[in-house]
Amino acid sequence: MRDDVTNQLDRFVHPLADVATKIIGKNTRVWQFVVILDGAQIGSECNVCAHVLIEGDVIIGDRVTIKSGVQLWDGLRVGNDVFIGPNATFTNDKFPRSKHFPESFLQTTIEDGVSIGAGAVILPGITIGQGAMIGAGAVVTKDVVPFALMIGNPARFIRTLETKENNK
Repeated sequence: MRDDVTNQLDRFVHPLADVATKIIGKNTRVWQFVVILDGAQIGSECNVCAHVLIEGDVIIGDRVTIKSGVQLWDGLRVGNDVFIGPNATFTNDKFPRSKHFPESFLQTTIEDGVSIGAGAVILPGITIGQGAMIGAGAVVTKDVVPFALMIGNPARFIRTLETKENNK
Protein backbone atom coordinates (compact mmCIF):
# COMPACT_ATOMS: atom_id res chain seq x y z
CA MET A 1 0.00 0.00 0.00
CA ARG A 2 1.00 3.65 -0.02
CA ASP A 3 3.41 5.30 2.43
CA ASP A 4 0.77 7.90 3.35
CA VAL A 5 -1.50 5.43 5.17
CA THR A 6 -1.84 6.97 8.60
CA ASN A 7 -3.64 6.75 11.91
CA GLN A 8 -7.23 7.65 12.68
CA LEU A 9 -6.40 11.30 13.42
CA ASP A 10 -5.75 11.88 9.70
CA ARG A 11 -9.10 10.53 8.49
CA PHE A 12 -12.78 10.74 9.35
CA VAL A 13 -14.78 7.60 10.14
CA HIS A 14 -18.37 8.20 11.20
CA PRO A 15 -19.17 6.54 14.53
CA LEU A 16 -21.99 4.55 12.87
CA ALA A 17 -19.60 2.99 10.32
CA ASP A 18 -18.19 -0.53 10.84
CA VAL A 19 -14.58 -0.35 9.65
CA ALA A 20 -12.33 -3.39 10.25
CA THR A 21 -9.44 -2.43 7.95
CA LYS A 22 -6.52 -0.37 9.19
CA ILE A 23 -5.44 0.57 5.66
CA ILE A 24 -7.16 3.89 5.01
CA GLY A 25 -5.23 6.84 3.58
CA LYS A 26 -4.92 10.35 4.88
CA ASN A 27 -7.91 12.71 4.56
CA THR A 28 -10.34 9.95 3.57
CA ARG A 29 -13.93 10.28 4.81
CA VAL A 30 -16.10 7.26 5.64
CA TRP A 31 -19.75 8.06 6.38
CA GLN A 32 -22.49 6.36 8.38
CA PHE A 33 -23.70 2.79 7.76
CA VAL A 34 -20.56 1.91 5.77
CA VAL A 35 -19.08 -1.57 6.28
CA ILE A 36 -15.43 -2.11 5.33
CA LEU A 37 -13.98 -5.58 5.92
CA ASP A 38 -10.49 -6.35 7.15
CA GLY A 39 -7.89 -6.36 4.40
CA ALA A 40 -9.51 -3.72 2.20
CA GLN A 41 -7.12 -0.97 1.11
CA ILE A 42 -8.43 2.56 0.66
CA GLY A 43 -6.29 5.44 -0.58
CA SER A 44 -6.00 9.08 0.46
CA GLU A 45 -8.59 11.81 0.00
CA CYS A 46 -11.40 9.36 -0.78
CA ASN A 47 -15.06 9.89 0.05
CA VAL A 48 -17.04 6.75 0.93
CA CYS A 49 -20.70 7.77 1.23
CA ALA A 50 -23.38 6.19 3.41
CA HIS A 51 -24.59 2.62 2.85
CA VAL A 52 -21.48 1.29 1.10
CA LEU A 53 -20.02 -2.21 1.58
CA ILE A 54 -16.36 -2.93 0.78
CA GLU A 55 -15.10 -6.52 1.04
CA GLY A 56 -11.58 -7.46 2.17
CA ASP A 57 -9.92 -8.14 -1.20
CA VAL A 58 -10.62 -4.69 -2.64
CA ILE A 59 -8.01 -2.05 -3.42
CA ILE A 60 -9.11 1.56 -3.92
CA GLY A 61 -6.75 4.30 -5.13
CA ASP A 62 -6.54 7.96 -4.14
CA ARG A 63 -9.23 10.65 -4.60
CA VAL A 64 -11.99 8.12 -5.28
CA THR A 65 -15.64 8.98 -4.66
CA ILE A 66 -18.00 6.10 -3.91
CA LYS A 67 -21.61 7.25 -3.70
CA SER A 68 -24.34 5.65 -1.58
CA GLY A 69 -25.69 2.16 -2.19
CA VAL A 70 -22.54 0.67 -3.76
CA GLN A 71 -21.05 -2.72 -2.88
CA LEU A 72 -17.46 -3.44 -3.83
CA TRP A 73 -16.83 -7.19 -3.88
CA ASP A 74 -13.62 -9.21 -3.57
CA GLY A 75 -11.34 -8.92 -6.61
CA LEU A 76 -12.11 -5.30 -7.46
CA ARG A 77 -9.20 -2.94 -8.18
CA VAL A 78 -10.06 0.77 -8.44
CA GLY A 79 -7.50 3.31 -9.70
CA ASN A 80 -7.03 6.95 -8.74
CA ASP A 81 -9.53 9.77 -9.38
CA VAL A 82 -12.45 7.40 -10.00
CA PHE A 83 -16.12 8.35 -9.52
CA ILE A 84 -18.59 5.54 -8.74
CA GLY A 85 -22.18 6.78 -8.89
CA PRO A 86 -25.01 5.82 -6.56
CA ASN A 87 -26.21 2.22 -6.70
CA ALA A 88 -23.62 1.17 -9.27
CA THR A 89 -23.42 -2.63 -9.13
CA PHE A 90 -20.26 -4.72 -9.36
CA THR A 91 -20.15 -8.50 -9.64
CA ASN A 92 -17.29 -10.96 -9.15
CA ASP A 93 -18.69 -14.38 -10.09
CA LYS A 94 -19.94 -15.22 -13.60
CA PHE A 95 -21.89 -18.28 -12.43
CA PRO A 96 -23.05 -17.61 -8.86
CA ARG A 97 -24.79 -20.34 -6.87
CA SER A 98 -25.86 -20.23 -3.25
CA LYS A 99 -23.21 -21.73 -0.95
CA HIS A 100 -20.89 -22.60 -3.88
CA PHE A 101 -17.82 -20.39 -3.94
CA PRO A 102 -15.11 -20.26 -6.61
CA GLU A 103 -11.50 -20.89 -5.57
CA SER A 104 -10.84 -17.26 -6.40
CA PHE A 105 -12.98 -14.41 -7.62
CA LEU A 106 -12.44 -12.76 -10.99
CA GLN A 107 -10.49 -9.53 -10.88
CA THR A 108 -12.21 -6.43 -12.23
CA THR A 109 -10.03 -3.38 -12.87
CA ILE A 110 -11.25 0.21 -12.98
CA GLU A 111 -8.37 2.33 -14.27
CA ASP A 112 -7.52 5.93 -13.32
CA GLY A 113 -10.00 8.70 -14.09
CA VAL A 114 -13.01 6.50 -14.84
CA SER A 115 -16.55 7.71 -14.08
CA ILE A 116 -19.33 5.17 -13.56
CA GLY A 117 -22.89 6.50 -13.67
CA ALA A 118 -25.71 5.76 -11.26
CA GLY A 119 -27.15 2.28 -11.49
CA ALA A 120 -24.56 0.97 -13.95
CA VAL A 121 -23.81 -2.77 -13.77
CA ILE A 122 -20.23 -3.97 -14.18
CA LEU A 123 -19.83 -7.70 -14.88
CA PRO A 124 -16.81 -9.56 -13.47
CA GLY A 125 -13.36 -10.00 -14.94
CA ILE A 126 -13.30 -6.91 -17.12
CA THR A 127 -11.12 -3.82 -17.35
CA ILE A 128 -12.53 -0.32 -17.79
CA GLY A 129 -9.79 1.77 -19.40
CA GLN A 130 -8.39 5.07 -18.19
CA GLY A 131 -10.70 8.07 -18.44
CA ALA A 132 -13.69 6.08 -19.69
CA MET A 133 -17.22 7.14 -18.80
CA ILE A 134 -19.97 4.62 -18.19
CA GLY A 135 -23.46 6.10 -18.52
CA ALA A 136 -26.18 5.73 -15.91
CA GLY A 137 -27.85 2.34 -16.10
CA ALA A 138 -25.35 0.89 -18.58
CA VAL A 139 -24.56 -2.83 -18.35
CA VAL A 140 -20.86 -3.38 -19.04
CA THR A 141 -20.27 -6.93 -20.29
CA LYS A 142 -16.77 -6.63 -21.80
CA ASP A 143 -13.58 -4.60 -21.55
CA VAL A 144 -13.84 -0.85 -22.22
CA VAL A 145 -11.07 1.00 -24.06
CA PRO A 146 -9.55 4.16 -22.53
CA PHE A 147 -11.58 7.38 -22.88
CA ALA A 148 -14.65 5.59 -24.26
CA LEU A 149 -18.16 6.83 -23.59
CA MET A 150 -20.38 3.75 -23.08
CA ILE A 151 -24.17 3.65 -22.65
CA GLY A 152 -27.00 1.15 -22.85
CA ASN A 153 -27.70 -2.53 -22.20
CA PRO A 154 -25.42 -4.06 -23.15
CA ALA A 155 -23.13 -1.05 -23.02
CA ARG A 156 -22.08 0.14 -26.44
CA PHE A 157 -19.39 2.55 -27.55
CA ILE A 158 -20.71 6.02 -28.42
CA ARG A 159 -17.52 7.99 -28.98
CA THR A 160 -14.06 8.75 -27.67
CA LEU A 161 -13.97 11.48 -25.04
CA GLU A 162 -11.66 14.42 -25.56
CA THR A 163 -9.02 15.06 -22.90
CA LYS A 164 -10.58 18.40 -21.90
CA GLU A 165 -13.96 16.65 -21.37
CA ASN A 166 -12.33 14.24 -18.94
CA ASN A 167 -11.01 17.09 -16.82
CA LYS A 168 -14.34 18.89 -16.31
